[in-house]
Amino acid sequence: MSKGCNKNLISPLSCKDYTVSGDSFELVINKEYEMLVTAPVPTDLEKYYKSTAYISHTDSKKTFFDKGYQIVKNYTLQQKLSLLNSFKTSAKSVLDVGAGTGDFLSVCKNNDWETFGVEPSLVARDVAKKKGIFLKAGLSEFKNQKFDVISLWHVLEHVEHLKDTIKTLQGLLKPGGRIVVAVPNYKSYDAQFYNEYWAAYDVPRHLWHFSQTAIHKLFSEVEMTVSQTLPMRFDSYYVSLLSEKYKKGKLKFIAGFYRGFISNLKAQVTSEYSSLIYVIKNK
Repeated sequence: MSKGCNKNLISPLSCKDYTVSGDSFELVINKEYEMLVTAPVPTDLEKYYKSTAYISHTDSKKTFFDKGYQIVKNYTLQQKLSLLNSFKTSAKSVLDVGAGTGDFLSVCKNNDWETFGVEPSLVARDVAKKKGIFLKAGLSEFKNQKFDVISLWHVLEHVEHLKDTIKTLQGLLKPGGRIVVAVPNYKSYDAQFYNEYWAAYDVPRHLWHFSQTAIHKLFSEVEMTVSQTLPMRFDSYYVSLLSEKYKKGKLKFIAGFYRGFISNLKAQVTSEYSSLIYVIKNK
């Protein structure tokens, strides 16, 4: 099987699940949307999330790496809140999709936002409940409700029915409201450098691998417009550290931080950061 090269999109890329199973999957090119698609999609996808290594579902602080993740997370939560506050909406209702253990909604709730959330993982919902954040299992549980902001922080790449989900999200948004989407960017320098070892491919949990073109096209189909594209600079360091581990068998802190730094440096020219935040406005 050809490993290909994601930079030129010539042939499928073979990637391994380093988190749970060790299974291999292909990333197939979708030329229409300029994105990559994980194949095949497992029929038992839920089992690929059953790992204590999945930090967003456990709030783990066992290792030095986990602790570092949690410190950075607390800093970025304030940045996310500042972004929402910058919208200056007349009301302040936010629906967080893929809310994990509820930390983002907790910060929003403490800053006068009316909060709602969706999280399919029962384990994560139980952790959130202990923080006073009560999450629904799916979007279908919200009937006749409209929100000022809907956020998906590294979630859109996980959804199985991509176009249907985007249409549903648009239907839950108030006129002039915004969807905030954060996703990895396979056109970043660190993605090209690590190739099949790039941790943000995270197969098979990540089903879709977006470019900026893909996000613009997908949301334009429901008459929504990308109004802002913002970098997530910390992601290049986190992803590069994990990628070093996948490639060499153990964490290489100096090499990982160096690649993360170079990725951000190059992105100042190309705008192709390791992860990007898209602010998408409703008509």
